[in-house]
Amino acid sequence: MNETIIVEIAREGIFTLIKMVSPMLLVAMIIGLSVGIFQTLTQIQEMTLTFVPKIIAIFASLILLLPFMISQIKIFSENMFDRIIGLG
Repeated sequence: MNETIIVEIAREGIFTLIKMVSPMLLVAMIIGLSVGIFQTLTQIQEMTLTFVPKIIAIFASLILLLPFMISQIKIFSENMFDRIIGLG
C-alpha cells in the first residue's frame, strides 16, 4: 500500500462525508438566516427562537435524507471492501 492509495481513500472518505452532511448544513443555514431576518424585522431577541426551528428542521431533513445517507455509506463501504479484497 503506497501513499497514493492512502490519499485516494482519504479523498473518497472526505468527499462522501461532504455529500452526506451538506444537505443538512444547507437546511440549517437557510433556517438560521430566515429566523435571523425575522428577529431583525420584528426586534424579537429571544435566544430560544433560533434553536427550536433549527432542531426541528434538521431532524426532519435527517429523516428525509436518511436513505440517501445510508446508500452513500453503503457505496463507500463496498468500495473499501473491494479494495481490501484486491490487496489480499
